[in-house]
Amino acid sequence: MRPERAVILVTGGSRGIGAATAQALAADGWAVALTYRTNSDAAAQVVSLIEAEGGAAAALMLDVTDPDSADAVLEQASKALDGPVLGLINNAGVRADDLAVSLDDDAWDSVLETNLTGAFRLTRSALRGMIRARYGRVVNIASVVGPRANAGQANYAAAKAGLIGFTKTAAVEVARRGVTINAVAPGFVRTDMTDGVLDDAVLAAIPARRAGEPQEVAACVSFLASDAAAYVTGSTLFVDGGMSA
Repeated sequence: MRPERAVILVTGGSRGIGAATAQALAADGWAVALTYRTNSDAAAQVVSLIEAEGGAAAALMLDVTDPDSADAVLEQASKALDGPVLGLINNAGVRADDLAVSLDDDAWDSVLETNLTGAFRLTRSALRGMIRARYGRVVNIASVVGPRANAGQANYAAAKAGLIGFTKTAAVEVARRGVTINAVAPGFVRTDMTDGVLDDAVLAAIPARRAGEPQEVAACVSFLASDAAAYVTGSTLFVDGGMSA
């Protein structure tokens, strides 16, 4: 069972899937530390929404590409919410699309550093406390683009495929310690990141014939972070309207 006062950290929690996930986890009884990189006002608004529903939340600034940030933000989250960080949602992500033949090093590096390396560093740091507590939940937000080709997103696909591979391997390493590590792989979800992408041709390629909503992804993350999912680890749950079928 989840210990009392357990804190969960949601990166990129100021908008889109991250904001919806933070609210869903707070409703489940977690104390939620959500991070933002630049938009402090949006993060504060999510905190206010959680607190208005009787939950506990705090907003913390974080650049996941900073190699020294992982330990610091986990300590800040624990102090801000007066409890151990026993949950982690690696949601922060960026896109820098281009064809592989013209993709430059900066676009490759920035996407890999944010979407994959940042998640690795945070997970590595968070696992230490989870292993000591013999309880932990890590959910990595991957993408249907990881195992499925999408022209113009070689860097994004590489990062998300890597995140799924990391999820599987890390999960088996800590399975005996009461810690689960899973991934959720959304398809096309209506967020700021998909602005200008969800045209008729894209929607027609989705078997459900519609984009997903952030709350639909958040519901799956909420399950994997719950005690009901204690026997689920190393798995990837696709939330994509049938694209991966």
